[in-house]
Amino acid sequence: MRPRSVTTLLATLALALAVPATAEATPGSGVTGTIFKQKTVGNTDYVLREVVIQPGGYTGWHYHDGKLYAYVKAGTLTHNSADCGLDGLYRKGAAFTEPSDTVHIGRNLGTTPVVLEVLYVLPHGSPLSQDAPNPGCPF
Repeated sequence: MRPRSVTTLLATLALALAVPATAEATPGSGVTGTIFKQKTVGNTDYVLREVVIQPGGYTGWHYHDGKLYAYVKAGTLTHNSADCGLDGLYRKGAAFTEPSDTVHIGRNLGTTPVVLEVLYVLPHGSPLSQDAPNPGCPF
C-alpha cells in the first residue's frame, strides 16, 4: 500500500493528464509513468519517475521547462529532435540529458519495453512536460 500523500499525488497527476490536449498536440501512445519521489527545494521541483515505453510506443512531441537526467534500465530508446534528425540512440545502461525548451520525441522501435529512470529538475509548479505539435517529421 502506498502512503496517502503519494496516492494523492498520483491521483492529481492522473487527472491533470486526462485534460484534452489541443488539436495540434501529438499525444504519446504506449507510455506509462510512475513517480517515485518528489521534492521542492526553493523554486525548483525534483521529480524521480520511471517511464515505460512499450514496443511501438512513443512519447509524442514535447518539451520540458527544465533539464532532465535519464538512465536506460531496459530496451533501446530512439530520440529525435525537432529537425527530424536522430539525436540519440540510447541502449540499456546509457545515461543522457535533455535540455529545457527543446522539442523532441522518444520512440521504442524495438521488441521489448524501454524502461527509463528520469530525474526532472523543473521550475516549481511546472508540468513534467509540455505538448508540442509535430514539427513536420514523417513519424
